[in-house]
Amino acid sequence: MTAEYQICSYCVMDTSAPEITFDDQGRCNYCRDFQNVVDSHGMLSDEATRQSRLASLVEHAKADGKGKPYDCIVGVSGGVDSSWALVQAVRLGLRPLAVHMDNGWNTELAVSNISNLIEKLDVDLFTYVIDWSEYRGLMQAFFDADVIDIELLYDNAMLAVCYQQADKYRIKNILSGYNLSTEGLRMPEKWVWRDKLDATNIRAIAKSFGAKISTFPLFSNLRFLRHRHLTGTKWVPFLDFLDYRKDEALAELVKNYGYKPYPYKHYESVFTRFYQGYILPEKFGVDKRRVHLSSLIVTGQMTRADAITALDHIPYPSVDDLERDKAFVIKKMNWTPQTLEAYMARPERSHEEWAVDPVKRWVWPLLTRAGKVRDSLRRAERVPDSVPKS
Repeated sequence: MTAEYQICSYCVMDTSAPEITFDDQGRCNYCRDFQNVVDSHGMLSDEATRQSRLASLVEHAKADGKGKPYDCIVGVSGGVDSSWALVQAVRLGLRPLAVHMDNGWNTELAVSNISNLIEKLDVDLFTYVIDWSEYRGLMQAFFDADVIDIELLYDNAMLAVCYQQADKYRIKNILSGYNLSTEGLRMPEKWVWRDKLDATNIRAIAKSFGAKISTFPLFSNLRFLRHRHLTGTKWVPFLDFLDYRKDEALAELVKNYGYKPYPYKHYESVFTRFYQGYILPEKFGVDKRRVHLSSLIVTGQMTRADAITALDHIPYPSVDDLERDKAFVIKKMNWTPQTLEAYMARPERSHEEWAVDPVKRWVWPLLTRAGKVRDSLRRAERVPDSVPKS
């Protein structure tokens, strides 16, 4: 029997999210859990704690970077979050190396936004250009597998590229635009693959469908642990150290850096826009806007009424924009319209039908119980669900 539809009385999460539950007031477990995190997290709720931790982070980054050309890495996509992280790093007197990964799906607007930032902030930019033929083959394998998290490829590679540059310059701090303020609400387990460091799963799906991996930069849990415990390189959710309000940041980026906004979160990539705005809702029944908007509701940056109004519209500026993107994706992937139709009609399959990395499931809990991975790994250095498209 299909469960009766219900939407949270406080945020906009609903019964499309697996394992959702509601209390007597109709409030869901997702926003209740996130509210507990907000209430207990000093970097969001307590100004003195935030300032102290920020000063400590900056001091240590500068000390670690002494005698080196840079003292931190900032991954940039052209989105608001990563752009603001770069701006704030410079304002705090840090010497960041901006790192961007071009996977062939950048919008012209994203390229322009990054270029304006780099020029006005006078920082160096390293761009890693993925081999498109190889990347297209890997994407095709994920399409053929009918798994939900096609963006695992981008997210994993972006981590790899940031850590490669950290290794090259012996940098200890990778400052991420990922933040609790706008994306701290937990992503439902079935809406994304749980492990963005799962190089094993990427290899297994690629091999199953004949895709080659030669230059693609993979990043694994073991490499992450090696960096954390041997080289001391930290993945830091930098914006959690600031009083980050996305609307205020966007206004300043527009005013001072010639920044032009996107209609929805993560839409600086053509494929991410198509994936989140069409593939996820139509094939998998997932509207990630619910998570993003609910995060803003809990942190007081949006009203529930405004979020519901936003959800009344399709996750595209217009139907014409969607059709243009559909035609672009079909051409870029060397498909026919029938190829896309067949893909959209097939049922979902689980990532677990292929080999998965056992490290996160088995090794990390053991390390945690042994006291070797502390709260900083789970919170102040957590690896996000998406890296760092915004």
